[in-house]
Amino acid sequence: MVNIQLYVSKKNFDTQKAERFFKERRIAVQLFDLKKRAPGERELQNLARGAGGLNQLIDRDDPKVREHPACYFDRDDELLPAVMEQPWLLKSPIVRCGREVTVGCCPEIWKKWLEG
Repeated sequence: MVNIQLYVSKKNFDTQKAERFFKERRIAVQLFDLKKRAPGERELQNLARGAGGLNQLIDRDDPKVREHPACYFDRDDELLPAVMEQPWLLKSPIVRCGREVTVGCCPEIWKKWLEG
């Protein structure tokens, strides 16, 4: 059985696609709404490790995020406290299966997770 966790901060098309992808395959997911519950430090570090660094998780395409000073931080140790306080800085969705993490809509990778 595959354990899928979906971290979302806003209802965008990629988030809807991710939810639909797993629902169509009858895969139960744990949904974490980042507006209601911010991830802890260890959880964020695990997500960042799986995604290739905390910088990969920041939504720099969002105009609201670009106004925040954390958008211009390069180091994870600077970004971590900002993201813990402001989880809306994260891209959505972040999908985790074990130690593997994707950011955005990545159905090809999700299929491999389900087949593996």
